[in-house]
Amino acid sequence: MESSPKRNYLLIALQVLLVVGALGYLAFALFDLSGRGTQDVCNTVEIRIMDSSRAGFITREEVERVLGDAKVGLVGQRLDDINSEAVQRTLLKNPFISEATCYKTPDGRFNILVSQRLPLMRVMAANGDDYYIDASGRAMKPMGYSADLPVATGRITKTFARDTLLRLGLFLRDNDFWNDQIEQADVRADGSVDLVPRVGNGLVHLGTLDDLDVKFRNLRALYDKVLPTVGWNKYALINVEHTNQIICKKNKKHKPQQEG
Repeated sequence: MESSPKRNYLLIALQVLLVVGALGYLAFALFDLSGRGTQDVCNTVEIRIMDSSRAGFITREEVERVLGDAKVGLVGQRLDDINSEAVQRTLLKNPFISEATCYKTPDGRFNILVSQRLPLMRVMAANGDDYYIDASGRAMKPMGYSADLPVATGRITKTFARDTLLRLGLFLRDNDFWNDQIEQADVRADGSVDLVPRVGNGLVHLGTLDDLDVKFRNLRALYDKVLPTVGWNKYALINVEHTNQIICKKNKKHKPQQEG
């Protein structure tokens, strides 16, 4: 039985209506999705600090302070109105931030990922210079920050800090025992270095900053095997500048430990 022309016409009309309806819905959905971004607001700022387990000055609170001082408001702002690159530039003005990555996510989050420049030691030179040095030997102004790090004093130029003193800073950073033990490094006029330990009253004359592994290994042997027995204040000077011997100068005021 053949279909009537009228029935065929109705089927075609129905198909056209379905296609037009589908296209209309698709257009509406696309318009709705594209327009949502302009309506979404920032409801959360997620801040992550790289190397946060190591000694550094940059914390979540510090990032918030930097943005606050620059009057950069994020929460409550439309995501489309937030300039991620401008936020990055603001953060990078802080000398202790080496990299900053900022991006938005559809759930209303503004994400900040910060890599920090980690200081190795503080330099307080005889010429009045006062700065931190990082793992590349670059100087960083204190800017009110303070940290429990070894302090280098004496005849220190920025060239000496970058090319020579950096070796000691890296060595201490990578050796937890000595990083905790050494409080100060004093540079003499001839470039040799004296160390002030946290325990005991004696100076450690390190000499040049060559052969640090050997010199500190010899010193560690003295710390482990001799000083606990004779007393930590017995020697006024411990000289480890020669890698094949240790020369100790007695402290005249030292009283021998009593055996008990």
